[in-house]
Amino acid sequence: QVQLVESGGGLVQAGGSLRLSCAASGPIFSINVMGWYRQAPGKQRELVATITSGGSTNYADSVKGRFTISRDNAKKMVYLQMNRLKPEDTATYYCNAEIKSRSYYPITDYWGQGTQVTVSS
Repeated sequence: QVQLVESGGGLVQAGGSLRLSCAASGPIFSINVMGWYRQAPGKQRELVATITSGGSTNYADSVKGRFTISRDNAKKMVYLQMNRLKPEDTATYYCNAEIKSRSYYPITDYWGQGTQVTVSS
């Protein structure tokens, strides 16, 4: 019953900003790395950013300096602040987390359902 649910997507003009949120819920024992991925129609899913439980971050070159990933361990949430958005950022954004469930000992990847981000002009 572990679930990840994204929110915050929408339609914005180039140069604008959006903040995506992802909430983890269910029988969670611990959460290791969390991250954001995106996929545009006809393209492969690509990693956008990751963050460890200790706060160490990693970004794709295409978003460095514009996007910021953060997390709240107490709330079991991860965020993606997206600034100076470009049309090429248009994609479905997916939340990912490495989670150890109370009912399954090994660490397992979980995925959210995705949230649409569309950047015009």
